[in-house]
Amino acid sequence: MSDAPPTDSPLRRIRSYVRREGRMTDGQRDALDALWPRYGIDVPDAPLDLPGIFGRDAPRVFEIGFGNGDHLLARAASEPQHDFIGVEVHRPGCGRVMMQASQQGLGNLRVSSHDAVEVLRDWIPAGSLSEIVIYFPDPWHKSRHNKRRLVQPHFMPLVTRALHPGGLLRMATDWAPYAAHMLEVVSAVDELRNLAPEGGYAPRPDTRPKTRFEARGERLGHEVFDLLLERR
Repeated sequence: MSDAPPTDSPLRRIRSYVRREGRMTDGQRDALDALWPRYGIDVPDAPLDLPGIFGRDAPRVFEIGFGNGDHLLARAASEPQHDFIGVEVHRPGCGRVMMQASQQGLGNLRVSSHDAVEVLRDWIPAGSLSEIVIYFPDPWHKSRHNKRRLVQPHFMPLVTRALHPGGLLRMATDWAPYAAHMLEVVSAVDELRNLAPEGGYAPRPDTRPKTRFEARGERLGHEVFDLLLERR
């Protein structure tokens, strides 16, 4: 019997992303072809054997929507004691991460180019993650598109199921209305404890390198809001 929660129709019907492949360099394309057997994770027939994939049993960090992979690569390089799984639907980003991981000789990193909701729901064994990272997800600014935001009440059971007790959920956005929405959603989850002072926003973590995306937002006057929650 599967330990996954019942499938919720909004998870099936509403996507939190649109595939925009953009321009793929020759290096990214070559990396996808040559390095996928080393770093890629394909759709499995059953929940993943994570110790088997990494060749060890270590704390695992799961990043949703890693973009060009700056955060994922920096942490995989600086935290060899941890294993990292990154999910990104845009394949040029996957190609860049695999190319950089190969050049740096990183063995503690794997990627998937699949819907992160389905990966959490169907691929990740319950209680197997020490950390879930969601940095700068698409805020879907227009009110009629707010339903497409990834962080929703029906998404949180997937998060709490995948995290082991004491595991962390890290999130950040530079869109104030989405930050308020995130805080409202996580505050209603009994299984999560807000680690920020007075249950608000958290300080910027040292583990997050300042990406070009974040620097651009700062130049535009956008404040960045961080959230840090612990699985009870």
